[in-house]
Amino acid sequence: MTAFKVTIIGAGSVGFTKKLVSDLLKVPEFEDIEIALTDINDHNLQMIAQIIRRIVEVNGLKTTVTASTDRRLALEGAAYVMNVVRIGGLEAFAEDIRIPLKYGVDQCVGDTICAGGILYGQRGIAAMMEFCRDIRAVCAPDVLLLNYANPMAMMTWAAIEHGGVNTVGLCHGVQNGHRQIARALGVPMAEVDIICSGINHQTWYLDIRHNGRKVGRGELLAAFERHPAFSKQEKVRIDVLKRFGFYSTESNGHLSEYLPWYRKRPDQIMDWISLDEWIHGETGGYLRYSTENRNWFETDFPTFLDEAGKPLAAYERTDEHASHIIEGLETGRVYRGHFNVKNGGTITNLAPDCIIESPGFVDRFGINMVEGVTLPDACAATCSASVNVQRMSVKAAMTGDVDLLKQAVLHDPLVGAICTPEEVWQMVDEMLVAQAQWLPQYAGAIPAARERMKSPKVKTRDWAGAARQTVRSVEEMRAKQGPVPASEGHGLGTTIAG
Repeated sequence: MTAFKVTIIGAGSVGFTKKLVSDLLKVPEFEDIEIALTDINDHNLQMIAQIIRRIVEVNGLKTTVTASTDRRLALEGAAYVMNVVRIGGLEAFAEDIRIPLKYGVDQCVGDTICAGGILYGQRGIAAMMEFCRDIRAVCAPDVLLLNYANPMAMMTWAAIEHGGVNTVGLCHGVQNGHRQIARALGVPMAEVDIICSGINHQTWYLDIRHNGRKVGRGELLAAFERHPAFSKQEKVRIDVLKRFGFYSTESNGHLSEYLPWYRKRPDQIMDWISLDEWIHGETGGYLRYSTENRNWFETDFPTFLDEAGKPLAAYERTDEHASHIIEGLETGRVYRGHFNVKNGGTITNLAPDCIIESPGFVDRFGINMVEGVTLPDACAATCSASVNVQRMSVKAAMTGDVDLLKQAVLHDPLVGAICTPEEVWQMVDEMLVAQAQWLPQYAGAIPAARERMKSPKVKTRDWAGAARQTVRSVEEMRAKQGPVPASEGHGLGTTIAG
């Protein structure tokens, strides 16, 4: 097998980059590859470069590691590109959460749809077009872009339809839900087989088998309702399972903000969430988690570097798709996973142009999707509502059409359940003004938005949300839980993936 080059854009997402590279280096045939790291933040870039070079050195590998803030240089000749960026970093992310709260929109994550996810997509798609331009210009002719950046569907949709680059979107939601289902059933994950299909972050476990025996809705519901932790942490997912008959991939906090029913009344939000971990529904939970991890990493970098000195023999390869896809394409070993691709009829009752997440197989011949999946009606209806928002959002990002952007936010399920049209129009204006530096496609429209904000038509409030928690100091985190593994230390400000 010939050596090849893998470039990681946004490599300053340190913990996640370390995980992706470590997974690659566990494949014996990949010892001679080149890993090229690039990020706009040279400080973060040099930290991750030190970590990866230490892994290579300690394990006696021949792998070449380069790091450059010159993206085009890093991309030159790459056969595979991984995108793990968060455009605007934590500064823009904070506005995705703060401004919608003024209008009553309480988000846990804000990275997929809802007001925050849509604006996140506007920033990301503008950058994605620059990435694709460089990829087309200097990468290998048959380059594959593996997109980990959220909002997954929008970013992948833009890269395929407008960027002209062969792209697959990758997420770990299906694997995490698979793992959780096994825990709820009280059996090893290896004994549980699943078929999951839908759109990213709204994917549905259509078939669950334990050692070949089909697990029915009643059995699964009973397992979650009696579980001492999940019964309290996953109230939204359990309620949707009761009503739809199918379990969703996404965490309680994620799912609660994609639907119009669970976060629209502030006095009822606490009925549906848990505050024991951010991911179960806390207001701005992912922002707090990411901020704490960034602060921790900056403080404890020597510890993370020391952890990189452990032999790879002790490292267990994760179920992140990227290394397994590259292994399948390069070696021919077959890999089955769930991938984000253009539908084109793979799921029969979703729009052919949308980005779906569904089962597929990888080998030397490429990524081959299992066709002919039909979603249950309620699952398809929920996905379709998001698809329509995604389609308008992508088109708005590509054209700089402010009216279309506002229409996309207006049609978002949770925003539409809370805000009037006038509130949506003003909220989007406020977000455009606050995030102007990351939204080049709206440069011509932002002055008018800024002028409108001088005489706002609707009143807003200074609201922290129904379940906001304070950012803990590094000392508080260390006292409560001890050292954080390096694999969790991502989210340093310029890049967050997942």
